[in-house]
Amino acid sequence: MVERAKIEYVIFDMDGLLIDSERVYTEVTNNILAKYGKEMTWDIKAGLMGKPEREAAAHLLSFFPDLPPDFTIDTYIDLRRVGQDALWPTVQPLPGVLRLVRHLRRHRVPIAVATGSQRRNYAQKSAHLMDALFGCFEGRVVCADDRLVRLGRGKPHPDVFLVAAERMLGRAVGEGEVGERGLSEEQRRERAKGLVFEDAIPGVQAGKRAGMNVVWVPDANLLALGEAGPTLDVEQPDQMLKSLEEFDPEEWGLPPYDADPS
Repeated sequence: MVERAKIEYVIFDMDGLLIDSERVYTEVTNNILAKYGKEMTWDIKAGLMGKPEREAAAHLLSFFPDLPPDFTIDTYIDLRRVGQDALWPTVQPLPGVLRLVRHLRRHRVPIAVATGSQRRNYAQKSAHLMDALFGCFEGRVVCADDRLVRLGRGKPHPDVFLVAAERMLGRAVGEGEVGERGLSEEQRRERAKGLVFEDAIPGVQAGKRAGMNVVWVPDANLLALGEAGPTLDVEQPDQMLKSLEEFDPEEWGLPPYDADPS
């Protein structure tokens, strides 16, 4: 068995990791593009995952330079927001999520959410799942547009994970990437006690740049791209799983699952 770090706190991404919201992103975007005879294929979508909203929109539209001049980034974002708002109440937890999150809460393992979503979108995605899932985090959620996160510093910058660890979970992790000068050895050790769950490559990079351990749970469509898809460069995840159903808490020094899988 691979020797893993002993984990003391856990931080989850949200979209595509806790909930099946990537389905909504794809459906809404392709409904918009279909009017112009366009489609967002998975090789395009892979480059959007984990990016801040406006950056992702600009990247998407760069693949369709022949769209009408009045179809701007703002036009797309406005249309997408209307379509998404109608579908957010339909998103559901992904396999293994409820068991793991409830298990960690039951055993009093500190947990938080660190998402690239805006706060308004988080509210709509989570409202119907508060009792089943998001209530377990007891408000320990950091969103991309929260005041504590520096403007424009989305993933792969580690800010959102560091804010979640320090402000939500009380861990003295400091600021900046783990390789930067100025971090104390104690801060580095605190970071190494954290475990990040991510589905997107920028999120994996952010977690590693934070100096935390990272479990990557990529969408099967992303892996199916093979060499045609995006790749991880320097920052490699500590573990890759097909779904959270495969995660073994005991392997990371966390309490083992109870006999009752609920």
